[in-house]
Amino acid sequence: MIRHIYVHIPFCARICPYCAFYKDLLDRSETARFCEAILRDLDQQCAAFAISAKTIYFGGGTPTALTTSQLEFLLGGFRQRLDLSALEEWTVEANPGSVSARKAASLRKLGVNRISLGVQSWDEDLLKILGREHNAPQARKSFQILRGAGFSNINVDLMFGLPGQTIEQWRVTLEKTIGLQPEHISAYCLTYEEDTEFFLRQSRGEFREDADIDAEFFEMTMSILEDAGYEHYEISNYAHPSFSSRHNRAYWSGEDYLSIGPSAFSTVEMRRWQNVADYRAYANQVLSGQSPVGSSENLTKEIKRAERIALSLRTREGTSSALLNDRQQTIEEFVGLGLLRQSNGCFVLTRAGKSLADSVTEALV
Repeated sequence: MIRHIYVHIPFCARICPYCAFYKDLLDRSETARFCEAILRDLDQQCAAFAISAKTIYFGGGTPTALTTSQLEFLLGGFRQRLDLSALEEWTVEANPGSVSARKAASLRKLGVNRISLGVQSWDEDLLKILGREHNAPQARKSFQILRGAGFSNINVDLMFGLPGQTIEQWRVTLEKTIGLQPEHISAYCLTYEEDTEFFLRQSRGEFREDADIDAEFFEMTMSILEDAGYEHYEISNYAHPSFSSRHNRAYWSGEDYLSIGPSAFSTVEMRRWQNVADYRAYANQVLSGQSPVGSSENLTKEIKRAERIALSLRTREGTSSALLNDRQQTIEEFVGLGLLRQSNGCFVLTRAGKSLADSVTEALV
């Protein structure tokens, strides 16, 4: 039984220079056909798998770049096709500036109960560097619109380690975000991903990474958000009690999931596949009755085990001791260094260990 569904909407009003996810500029002449393809793909998945959704996540791209009527067509189609009696969480990613009162009300009416708002920063200069289409007042207004529409579970996405960003700018961003009282905050350190403008600028020496400064940003994030009552339940994620992302926790715990849309990955039992990373080709294939899968692989027990260690170690619960029984010497070294501790039959990153999570994980998988 499939319990978790991801839907990729690749359209963006503007391409952010740091983003490595598959996306394309919004083309209004293509979106209606694309929405039809998404529902046709869902029909194919319903024919192939037993689905009773606990979580649905619309990501991108910018799902809210679609018009209100297109979102109603899509979400209404999901409601018609799926058994949603067990649905606990339905998330839609939104960008400030693409949120209207009508759109927010429609999303809420159709069953969406969680919004992830891509604020990234409250500093106008940093927003310009990031290539964001919104400004700080628009972000605040979007948050208020969502609250007014009845959303009581809102995540705010933030980024640190940005080019030229100061510790004080980051402190102000955290404090302004806390002032809005979102239920969930995601705080990501910028990474320079290949095939992005930021990566090219870094390779030319225009931007530089500084691991020590990034660690300082991260330490401040943990301190300020935990003091404000947010539980640090995954390396980049903080939530008030009972508001952690159920969809993402399913990923981190290794549960099966189906994904719909261009470039999206699915993992079911020992098979993983990815749809073609081109929304026009995706729509053409689906609407002509063909599979949109571009590549697939059979997973081994060792691959699944390594992924489970890498993902669970990032979480508050940590990694089961049973998964690490052949890494005993390394575990003892990390415990001695104060990077790991034992809790409830699992090994968990300490506060110091969280700052070195990637290195610890690499040594254990």
